[in-house]
Amino acid sequence: MIKMFTTQLTGLFKRIYDKQEFQIEDASRLLAQAAIGQGNIYLQSYGEMEAVTAEALYGAEPLPSAKRYDSSVKLTEADRVFVVSRLSTDEEALLFGKKLKAEGVPFVAISGLVEAEDSLEKIADLHLDTKVVKGLLPGDEIGERVCFPSSMAALYLYFAIGFVIREMLEEYEE
Repeated sequence: MIKMFTTQLTGLFKRIYDKQEFQIEDASRLLAQAAIGQGNIYLQSYGEMEAVTAEALYGAEPLPSAKRYDSSVKLTEADRVFVVSRLSTDEEALLFGKKLKAEGVPFVAISGLVEAEDSLEKIADLHLDTKVVKGLLPGDEIGERVCFPSSMAALYLYFAIGFVIREMLEEYEE
């Protein structure tokens, strides 16, 4: 089972990169605007996706200008927001995204893309798809799927974005 999981996970990361290379760069550029300017990159994660916020704030290489979002924050035009949820239809994430959109605050969203009328993909300035909307492995029951590594896929995207942001900041400082 571990070998199958490793194979599926490797394939997942490759699909994410192959299909979204340019979106990763665009998302990085949007977020880097806050780090280059006088703003902050605020993170708002839901459920297990708090792993992304924890990595951005407390990891070995914290994301430049990153802060945890809370409702007391007064966002400025220089700020950017990074919203991370399991699925693009997450109700809390959608409410928050709609609030940001109404206030004209640019934001990047990471979630598993679910085709729906109401979706983060439709309201975010940039949406990155974890490509995890069902389990990766077959379960014991017929039709069952297990192993839902949404936080691992989101962390993969976070690290990719972080690499590009750091490169942009190094170029800017030269």
